[in-house]
Amino acid sequence: MRPILSASLCIALALLAAPALAQQPNGVPLPPSVQGDTPDAAPVQVAAAAGQRAAQQTVQRINTYFNSFKNMTGNFVQVDPDGTRRQGQFYILKPGRVLFEYDPPSRIELVADGRSVAVRDKKLKTQDITPLSATPLRFLLSENFDLARNANVTGVYQDDVFATVVLEEKQPMVGTYRLMIMFDAKTMQLKQWTVTDPQGFDTTVAVSNLDTSERPDPMLFVINRN
Repeated sequence: MRPILSASLCIALALLAAPALAQQPNGVPLPPSVQGDTPDAAPVQVAAAAGQRAAQQTVQRINTYFNSFKNMTGNFVQVDPDGTRRQGQFYILKPGRVLFEYDPPSRIELVADGRSVAVRDKKLKTQDITPLSATPLRFLLSENFDLARNANVTGVYQDDVFATVVLEEKQPMVGTYRLMIMFDAKTMQLKQWTVTDPQGFDTTVAVSNLDTSERPDPMLFVINRN
Protein backbone atom coordinates (compact mmCIF):
# COMPACT_ATOMS: atom_id res chain seq x y z
CA MET A 1 0.00 0.00 0.00
CA ARG A 2 2.80 2.42 0.72
CA PRO A 3 3.86 3.12 -2.91
CA ILE A 4 0.25 3.84 -3.95
CA LEU A 5 -0.33 6.11 -0.99
CA SER A 6 2.88 8.03 -1.68
CA ALA A 7 1.91 8.52 -5.32
CA SER A 8 -1.47 9.91 -4.29
CA LEU A 9 0.11 12.35 -1.88
CA CYS A 10 2.35 13.53 -4.70
CA ILE A 11 -0.75 14.98 -6.35
CA ALA A 12 -1.40 17.15 -3.31
CA LEU A 13 2.21 18.27 -3.13
CA ALA A 14 2.38 19.06 -6.83
CA LEU A 15 -0.62 21.38 -6.65
CA LEU A 16 1.22 23.85 -4.46
CA ALA A 17 1.35 27.43 -5.75
CA ALA A 18 3.76 30.16 -4.64
CA PRO A 19 5.28 33.49 -5.79
CA ALA A 20 7.76 34.11 -8.56
CA LEU A 21 11.32 35.29 -8.57
CA ALA A 22 12.50 37.47 -11.43
CA GLN A 23 13.90 35.54 -14.38
CA GLN A 24 16.31 36.11 -17.20
CA PRO A 25 14.80 35.46 -20.64
CA ASN A 26 16.36 31.98 -20.68
CA GLY A 27 14.68 31.07 -17.40
CA VAL A 28 17.69 31.39 -15.08
CA PRO A 29 16.67 33.03 -11.77
CA LEU A 30 17.93 36.57 -11.42
CA PRO A 31 19.53 37.86 -8.21
CA PRO A 32 17.57 40.46 -6.22
CA SER A 33 19.86 43.19 -7.61
CA VAL A 34 22.49 43.44 -10.31
CA GLN A 35 25.58 45.42 -9.46
CA GLY A 36 28.78 46.13 -11.33
CA ASP A 37 31.20 48.83 -12.38
CA THR A 38 32.18 47.37 -15.75
CA PRO A 39 30.92 48.76 -19.11
CA ASP A 40 28.61 45.73 -19.35
CA ALA A 41 26.76 46.56 -16.14
CA ALA A 42 24.05 48.72 -17.75
CA PRO A 43 23.02 46.13 -20.40
CA VAL A 44 22.86 43.47 -17.69
CA GLN A 45 20.60 45.68 -15.60
CA VAL A 46 18.31 46.28 -18.61
CA ALA A 47 18.08 42.53 -19.23
CA ALA A 48 17.31 41.96 -15.56
CA ALA A 49 14.48 44.51 -15.62
CA ALA A 50 13.01 42.99 -18.80
CA GLY A 51 13.17 39.49 -17.31
CA GLN A 52 11.48 40.66 -14.12
CA ARG A 53 8.64 42.30 -16.05
CA ALA A 54 8.13 39.14 -18.12
CA ALA A 55 8.01 36.97 -14.99
CA GLN A 56 5.54 39.33 -13.30
CA GLN A 57 3.29 39.29 -16.38
CA THR A 58 3.34 35.50 -16.48
CA VAL A 59 2.46 35.27 -12.78
CA GLN A 60 -0.39 37.74 -13.20
CA ARG A 61 -1.83 35.77 -16.12
CA ILE A 62 -1.71 32.54 -14.09
CA ASN A 63 -3.39 34.28 -11.14
CA THR A 64 -6.13 35.61 -13.43
CA TYR A 65 -6.72 32.15 -14.89
CA PHE A 66 -7.05 30.41 -11.52
CA ASN A 67 -9.32 33.10 -10.12
CA SER A 68 -11.62 32.95 -13.16
CA PHE A 69 -13.33 29.77 -11.95
CA LYS A 70 -14.81 28.39 -8.73
CA ASN A 71 -15.12 24.79 -9.86
CA MET A 72 -13.37 22.45 -12.28
CA THR A 73 -13.61 18.85 -13.43
CA GLY A 74 -11.35 16.85 -15.71
CA ASN A 75 -9.30 13.74 -16.35
CA PHE A 76 -5.76 13.02 -15.24
CA VAL A 77 -2.99 10.58 -16.14
CA GLN A 78 -0.29 9.97 -13.55
CA VAL A 79 3.13 8.47 -14.28
CA ASP A 80 4.87 7.16 -11.15
CA PRO A 81 8.66 7.01 -10.64
CA ASP A 82 8.73 3.34 -11.71
CA GLY A 83 6.87 4.13 -14.96
CA THR A 84 3.48 2.87 -13.76
CA ARG A 85 0.60 4.80 -15.33
CA ARG A 86 -2.59 5.54 -13.40
CA GLN A 87 -5.56 7.60 -14.50
CA GLY A 88 -8.85 8.90 -13.26
CA GLN A 89 -11.06 11.93 -12.78
CA PHE A 90 -10.79 14.95 -10.52
CA TYR A 91 -13.29 17.49 -9.18
CA ILE A 92 -12.59 20.90 -7.61
CA LEU A 93 -15.06 23.07 -5.72
CA LYS A 94 -13.59 26.20 -4.15
CA PRO A 95 -12.91 26.97 -1.42
CA GLY A 96 -11.12 23.98 -0.04
CA ARG A 97 -12.69 20.97 -1.76
CA VAL A 98 -11.19 18.50 -4.24
CA LEU A 99 -11.58 14.83 -5.14
CA PHE A 100 -9.14 12.65 -7.12
CA GLU A 101 -10.70 9.32 -8.15
CA TYR A 102 -8.36 6.68 -9.58
CA ASP A 103 -9.75 4.22 -12.10
CA PRO A 104 -9.60 0.48 -11.24
CA PRO A 105 -7.53 -1.44 -10.40
CA SER A 106 -6.24 1.34 -8.13
CA ARG A 107 -8.15 1.42 -4.84
CA ILE A 108 -7.02 4.89 -3.69
CA GLU A 109 -8.83 8.21 -3.73
CA LEU A 110 -7.90 11.60 -2.31
CA VAL A 111 -10.52 14.03 -1.01
CA ALA A 112 -10.46 17.43 0.72
CA ASP A 113 -13.60 18.76 2.40
CA GLY A 114 -12.51 22.31 3.20
CA ARG A 115 -10.95 21.42 6.55
CA SER A 116 -9.02 18.19 6.01
CA VAL A 117 -7.44 16.01 3.32
CA ALA A 118 -8.11 12.25 3.40
CA VAL A 119 -6.28 9.57 1.40
CA ARG A 120 -8.61 6.58 1.37
CA ASP A 121 -8.06 2.92 0.56
CA LYS A 122 -11.48 1.85 -0.71
CA LYS A 123 -10.71 -1.87 -0.51
CA LEU A 124 -9.39 -1.86 3.05
CA LYS A 125 -11.86 0.90 4.07
CA THR A 126 -9.08 2.88 5.78
CA GLN A 127 -8.01 6.49 5.47
CA ASP A 128 -5.27 8.88 6.58
CA ILE A 129 -6.50 12.40 7.44
CA THR A 130 -4.36 15.56 7.47
CA PRO A 131 -5.44 19.20 8.10
CA LEU A 132 -5.86 21.00 4.78
CA SER A 133 -3.90 23.94 6.23
CA ALA A 134 -0.86 21.66 6.55
CA THR A 135 -0.85 20.67 2.85
CA PRO A 136 0.03 22.48 -0.38
CA LEU A 137 -3.57 22.01 -1.55
CA ARG A 138 -4.54 25.03 0.53
CA PHE A 139 -3.03 27.31 -2.14
CA LEU A 140 -4.83 25.81 -5.14
CA LEU A 141 -8.17 25.62 -3.36
CA SER A 142 -8.15 29.09 -1.81
CA GLU A 143 -10.77 31.71 -2.66
CA ASN A 144 -8.10 34.07 -3.98
CA PHE A 145 -5.19 32.36 -5.74
CA ASP A 146 -2.12 34.64 -5.66
CA LEU A 147 1.35 33.41 -6.61
CA ALA A 148 2.91 36.74 -5.70
CA ARG A 149 2.07 36.40 -2.00
CA ASN A 150 3.83 33.11 -1.34
CA ALA A 151 7.50 32.43 -0.91
CA ASN A 152 8.48 29.10 -2.45
CA VAL A 153 8.92 29.71 -6.18
CA THR A 154 12.46 29.35 -7.50
CA GLY A 155 11.78 29.97 -11.19
CA VAL A 156 9.29 31.26 -13.77
CA TYR A 157 9.81 30.27 -17.41
CA GLN A 158 7.88 30.87 -20.62
CA ASP A 159 8.33 29.89 -24.26
CA ASP A 160 5.91 29.58 -27.18
CA VAL A 161 4.34 26.40 -25.78
CA PHE A 162 4.39 26.47 -21.97
CA ALA A 163 4.53 28.82 -19.01
CA THR A 164 6.22 27.01 -16.15
CA VAL A 165 6.49 27.68 -12.42
CA VAL A 166 9.16 25.84 -10.42
CA LEU A 167 8.99 25.83 -6.64
CA GLU A 168 10.19 24.01 -3.57
CA GLU A 169 8.17 22.90 -0.54
CA LYS A 170 9.99 21.91 2.64
CA GLN A 171 8.14 19.29 4.67
CA PRO A 172 9.26 18.95 8.31
CA MET A 173 10.85 15.59 9.09
CA VAL A 174 10.58 14.58 5.41
CA GLY A 175 12.72 16.85 3.25
CA THR A 176 12.32 19.15 0.26
CA TYR A 177 9.97 18.53 -2.65
CA ARG A 178 10.60 20.22 -6.01
CA LEU A 179 7.47 21.05 -7.96
CA MET A 180 7.13 22.05 -11.62
CA ILE A 181 3.70 23.23 -12.80
CA MET A 182 3.15 23.80 -16.52
CA PHE A 183 0.46 25.92 -18.22
CA ASP A 184 -0.47 26.56 -21.83
CA ALA A 185 1.51 29.65 -22.89
CA LYS A 186 -1.45 31.21 -24.72
CA THR A 187 -4.43 30.44 -22.48
CA MET A 188 -2.62 29.73 -19.17
CA GLN A 189 -4.79 26.63 -18.81
CA LEU A 190 -3.30 24.04 -16.47
CA LYS A 191 -1.55 21.23 -18.42
CA GLN A 192 0.57 19.13 -16.08
CA TRP A 193 2.76 19.07 -12.98
CA THR A 194 5.77 17.09 -11.80
CA VAL A 195 6.87 16.57 -8.22
CA THR A 196 10.39 15.46 -7.34
CA ASP A 197 10.49 13.91 -3.88
CA PRO A 198 13.37 14.28 -1.38
CA GLN A 199 14.95 11.09 -2.80
CA GLY A 200 14.95 12.52 -6.34
CA PHE A 201 12.07 10.46 -7.78
CA ASP A 202 9.61 12.15 -10.18
CA THR A 203 5.84 11.76 -10.39
CA THR A 204 4.11 13.51 -13.31
CA VAL A 205 0.39 14.23 -13.68
CA ALA A 206 -1.14 15.50 -16.95
CA VAL A 207 -4.70 16.85 -17.01
CA SER A 208 -7.18 17.08 -19.87
CA ASN A 209 -10.85 17.71 -20.72
CA LEU A 210 -11.01 20.54 -18.20
CA ASP A 211 -14.50 21.90 -17.59
CA THR A 212 -15.39 24.88 -15.40
CA SER A 213 -19.03 25.17 -16.45
CA GLU A 214 -20.70 22.65 -14.14
CA ARG A 215 -20.63 22.73 -10.33
CA PRO A 216 -19.78 19.33 -8.81
CA ASP A 217 -22.11 17.82 -6.21
CA PRO A 218 -20.90 19.01 -2.77
CA MET A 219 -21.54 15.48 -1.44
CA LEU A 220 -18.50 14.27 -3.41
CA PHE A 221 -16.25 15.97 -0.86
CA VAL A 222 -17.55 14.47 2.38
CA ILE A 223 -15.03 12.85 4.76
CA ASN A 224 -16.53 10.34 7.16
CA ARG A 225 -14.68 10.75 10.46
CA ASN A 226 -16.51 8.00 12.37
